[in-house]
Amino acid sequence: MSPPPQIHAKISGPIVMIGFGSIGKGTLPLIERHFDYDKSRFVIIDPHEDGEIARQHGVRFIKQAIIRDNYRELLVPLLTAGGGQGFCVNLSVDTSSVDIMTLCREVGALYIDTVVEPWLGFYFDRNIGPEKRSNYALRETLLAAKHKSPNPGMVSWFVKQALLDVARDTNTPFEEPKSREGWGHLAHKLGVKGIHIAERDTQRSKRPKPISIFVNTWSVEGFVSEGMQPAELGWGTHEKWMPDNGRTHDYGCGAAIYLLQPGANTRVRSWCPTPGAQYGFLVTHNESISIADYFTVRDGQRVVYRPTCHYAYHPANDAVLSLHEMFGAAGKMQPKWHILDENEIEDGIDELGVLLYGHGKNAYWYGSQLSIEETRDIAPYQNATGMQVSSAVLAGMVWALENPTAGIVEADELDFHRCLQIQRPYLGPVKGFYTDWTPLSDRPGLFPEDIDESDPWQFRNVLVR
Repeated sequence: MSPPPQIHAKISGPIVMIGFGSIGKGTLPLIERHFDYDKSRFVIIDPHEDGEIARQHGVRFIKQAIIRDNYRELLVPLLTAGGGQGFCVNLSVDTSSVDIMTLCREVGALYIDTVVEPWLGFYFDRNIGPEKRSNYALRETLLAAKHKSPNPGMVSWFVKQALLDVARDTNTPFEEPKSREGWGHLAHKLGVKGIHIAERDTQRSKRPKPISIFVNTWSVEGFVSEGMQPAELGWGTHEKWMPDNGRTHDYGCGAAIYLLQPGANTRVRSWCPTPGAQYGFLVTHNESISIADYFTVRDGQRVVYRPTCHYAYHPANDAVLSLHEMFGAAGKMQPKWHILDENEIEDGIDELGVLLYGHGKNAYWYGSQLSIEETRDIAPYQNATGMQVSSAVLAGMVWALENPTAGIVEADELDFHRCLQIQRPYLGPVKGFYTDWTPLSDRPGLFPEDIDESDPWQFRNVLVR
């Protein structure tokens, strides 16, 4: 059953959606369902798609690439047409989030995206070096633009709810924090050493993956771009060991490190409710850094507490095979790629949540267990993976319209109660699970291992070497 078409807010000006891939197509029916707007001023721009779905919905479609040389002349007239406050929904790759966000602020339009994205060429530029290709560097450009248009991240909202659950279940006296500092102190008080964004995508294609085609359940371009960036993680104060190829940053917030190897070829040990213990890829994402930074506790300039935070992402099996194939060819991407739509999937769920570890009850996973079957019932044009993103875009748009003067904010700064209230009808079962698993469970095995038995939750024990 699809959620009722409840109108959450009115958009008084034009809507300009940049990018009409899997997430854009999935977001379109949610905008139609939940906003009051002028359909004649809704425009979608994408350089690759044919726009047929847009036209079926009566939405104007422009087939064009947005690049550094044309973004102003293209976007300013569209975002200002007919008065009111415009809304730019950027769901593309290879368009600069910071430049387009700055333009939106100049013309008084709202802006939302799902990742801090650079202009074309950045991800594979051999000349700038690994540190400058990191999400830490991209995020610092965002923070510079701030010194508040939100960047929605469901997992950031899950972390706060999970902290409240752990506090309740460990009988820890607390009042729900009202500030960033308060949330940091609560995480510190609970003894949370770190957070895995622990995800398992079990969606299976009806057809086996052909050779030389990269198959995924969401943007292949987005996944490969992120996957070829350095493995990157928020770096906690409890950590005693850093890999030989680990590097720190000598500028900015100081919340993260990176490894001199691609994230999609870096494995970590983690846990999700359905598979139990699993390998995931340490793929970089903005939240890995923003969550670690958000929960940092300082005494003056001295960092007293910070949790480790990183992705532990097991994509759909076809995507794992695709990565194996790609890295076997020295990182050269396959000549063709394909995103599985909702009708090509046999069964499966995208189990996406946060694993908070090191506290009094060991580890707690909290998140969404959305199945492809439920996704098909709820809304068109997307699989379970896509809906977890498109519904976060919906929640972020509602928050922006309800807080139009907030400026540039990251997901961690949004009202998580309100965002999850909007998003929950699209997430399937949202549940919490405690586990006694640690990265040292059943180790060492048949061979000696370099492990730290004094603390199971050291990154030394998490990283697969």
